[in-house]
This record gives sequence, C-alpha cells and structure tokens, in this order.
Amino acid sequence: MAAARFYSIEDWEKFVDIKQELIKVKEQRRNLQQKLEALTEKLKLETEKREYSENEITKLGRLNMIGQLAAGLGHEIRNPMTTIRGFLQMLQSKTDLHTYKNYFELMIEELDRANLIITDYLSLAKDKPVELKRLCLNKLLDDLFPLMQADAYTQGKKCVFEPGKVMEFEMVSNEITQLVLNLARNGLEAMPLDGCLTIKTFMDDQNIVLSVKDEGKGISEEHLSKLGTPFFTTKENGTGLGLPMCYKIAAKHNAFIDVKTGSDGTTFFVRFPASKIGD
Repeated sequence: MAAARFYSIEDWEKFVDIKQELIKVKEQRRNLQQKLEALTEKLKLETEKREYSENEITKLGRLNMIGQLAAGLGHEIRNPMTTIRGFLQMLQSKTDLHTYKNYFELMIEELDRANLIITDYLSLAKDKPVELKRLCLNKLLDDLFPLMQADAYTQGKKCVFEPGKVMEFEMVSNEITQLVLNLARNGLEAMPLDGCLTIKTFMDDQNIVLSVKDEGKGISEEHLSKLGTPFFTTKENGTGLGLPMCYKIAAKHNAFIDVKTGSDGTTFFVRFPASKIGD
C-alpha cells in the first residue's frame, strides 16, 4: 500500500483529523459492542430466571391440585384398604391356605405400597400453620446421621457428613428432617456399590446451604427439567412424590433448590436465605 503524501500542512492536519475520527469511531464501536454483549447476557439471565419462575409456579400449581385431591380422597381410600389388609393377614395364617402364602404376601406388599403413595399424598396436602423453632441445621443433621449411615451400610455404600459453620434459623424440624432423608435416600439409590454420599453445610452469598452429593452417573438433560414434577420418577417402584415434597418444604422455608449434575454424580443444593431468617 502506497504511503500517504502530504503537499501542505493543511493536508497533514486533515489526515490527522481523519485518523482521530477513525480512532473515535472504533472506540465507540468497541463500547457499543461491549454494551450489546452485556445487555445480551443480562437478557439471557432474565430469560432463564423467568423460565425458572414459570416452572416453579407450574410445579406449585400441580402440588396444590394434588393436595386438594389428597385431602378429599386419602382418608376414604385408606379405611377400606386397612380392612382388606387385615383380612389378608388373617387368611394368610390359615394352614389350609398355606400354599397361597406367596400370593397373600404379594397382595399385602402392594397394599402397603398403595398406602405409602396415599401417605405421601396427605403429606403434600397438609398446609396448616406450624410452629417454627430457631435451630441449628448441623445439630439436626448430627441426630440424623446415624440413620443415614445405617441406610448406606445396608446398601453396601458410605455416607459422610462435613459440617461447616452456619447460622441458626427458624425451621419446622420434622419437615427439614423429611427433606434431608428424601434427598439422602435418593442419592444412595442413585449410586453403585461402594459409592459415597457426601452431605455438607456452609454459608454462601448470605445463604445457609445444605448440599447432598452422590457418586451416581448423573441426571440426563431430559430428566433434569422434570425434577420436582409430581409423579415423575425413574425408579421402578417410585411414587414420584418424594422430590415434590422436598420442593414444597423448601418453599415453605423461603428456600430454593438447585441441582448440579454430571457424569461423576449429582449434587442437590438447598439454599435457605439468611436475609429472611427471623422475618
């Protein structure tokens, strides 16, 4: 490219002015590009937040609908089931019907499974005022840990608890216990033999965090979007109501649940906002 020629001082000044204008235009273009990228990222985050909120609203709507059905039908169904189970146990004990013992056991097991589903229904339906108590999450987990260790041992797996320094907060201890046990048992069931379930507590961005990490194969993208949806389960004998109960309990404590998953396992994070403690 030929070098620019200047025949006068005016030509040089014009050239300098043009170069300065070009530099300004490039700078403005770079600034606009940065602003555009920042706005695009902000829009992406807002869209993700909106989609998350819409999914949570949909889940809560389904939970409310299930709760209404449960409240109306649960007790009425359980009463005749209890009667049937009693008669099956009585017939099972008769010596002349001993050859049908396996059939009786199977029927009783299926009745018990149906009763478990109804019990989960009724747990979702309960929305009465409860008494909150200021407790330490670590103390609750210390009390539960022997039970979780026993569950892990019977499945040929391990369980460890790594408590961090966390604040006390107001909770319904029975509900948090149910949430912890559901997440722990899901994690244990997701792992192969010799897998280790790791439970931690810590503070993060003004949140009191409970994390439950398994060493399973992870959750597929398709299944990840359905977590917390009533009746969705990948277990052969699952009810699909365990995780929805966890989400409902978390919501009642102003907490939210997020999930990190990969080929090396899945971690459920339950974040209790410290800013709302004592409100």
